[in-house]
Amino acid sequence: MARFSLAQTVATAAERLTPTERRIAEAVLDDPTLVAFGTVTDLAIAVETSRPSIVRFATKLGFAGYTDLQDQVRRGLSLQLARPTERIRREHGQSFPFRSAIERSIASVFEAVGLGRLSELARPIASARTVSIASGESSRAGAHALLSGLSMVRAGVRLLEDQSIGRDLTDVGSGDVAVVFDFYRYRRSVVMAARILAECGVEVIAITDGPLSPLARLTGSWVDLYVPAIGPFDSSLPAVAMAELLVAEVAGQLHDVVTERIDRTEVLWAATQTFYEEDAPP
Repeated sequence: MARFSLAQTVATAAERLTPTERRIAEAVLDDPTLVAFGTVTDLAIAVETSRPSIVRFATKLGFAGYTDLQDQVRRGLSLQLARPTERIRREHGQSFPFRSAIERSIASVFEAVGLGRLSELARPIASARTVSIASGESSRAGAHALLSGLSMVRAGVRLLEDQSIGRDLTDVGSGDVAVVFDFYRYRRSVVMAARILAECGVEVIAITDGPLSPLARLTGSWVDLYVPAIGPFDSSLPAVAMAELLVAEVAGQLHDVVTERIDRTEVLWAATQTFYEEDAPP
């Protein structure tokens, strides 16, 4: 598939653009992040035009709408902005709409799990013999949030670490589930582990960033999240939000079991004085 070029796309439609649309084109060619990280309103304000003009510009370029244009621009920027050092160089002295990027990333989580999809993803996690969790660097916060939450509501949950992955994969098989988090610049070890798990009959659930992800090609159970760059690094928020929704849904599906398990845990916490209390003996 040819790499998307915003400049080439604009050039192809240049003769059909109105003066306002040419002004929009000049702005986004000068700074594609206006489209990649901004809403229709953000771009309209930046170019001093209307929201309908922005939408018409997108359709004039051959896209289904602004979101379609935005997705293509983001993919085009992903290679340029993949490395933290390159992001630092590009962002130096510039202001970026981080709030809208974060809001869009959280919205993508709810879009990914709508229409009963969250229940479908959680069901095998709730019923599995064991649950293995693996992740890349930028998604590690999501993996740890899932580990922490799932360990509270069910047994047999573990995090796969690079140094012990060979040992941990020796006893997996049918009836087990793996939840694998990773986004662009996918870690080789994560993809390898997911592939081995799938070959062993483990049901793999991939939390990733699109159908071109190597994780999406390993399973039909995957979700597509938008992961923006916040400063030089990818945001952890969408992965964490996804993990928390999965834990909540699994807890709901295992309601009676979870209630008893958490009650027992509270008793043990009290017996071992796990939490600091002012009046508790030292």
